[in-house]
Amino acid sequence: MVNGIERPLDVLNNSKGKEVLVQLKNNRQMVGTLLAFDIHINTVLDNAREIVDGESKRSFGLTFLRGDTVIFISPASIAKE
Repeated sequence: MVNGIERPLDVLNNSKGKEVLVQLKNNRQMVGTLLAFDIHINTVLDNAREIVDGESKRSFGLTFLRGDTVIFISPASIAKE
């Protein structure tokens, strides 16, 4: 066990209420506050915005992302380093 993580979804549980970066299959990136997710990685972000070439392009607010479009989810603070 590392940092309280025993299972893959523990990473997402630890990220609830925090900003995350979501890479989507269509080569888009979204950043927002992780509110909820399920076992299919269907994800709800608050204050979501699309990132293009490292810059915020469009704001979406409260957003549902379908799990089969998600490639990865990372804590946004790690992704910015």
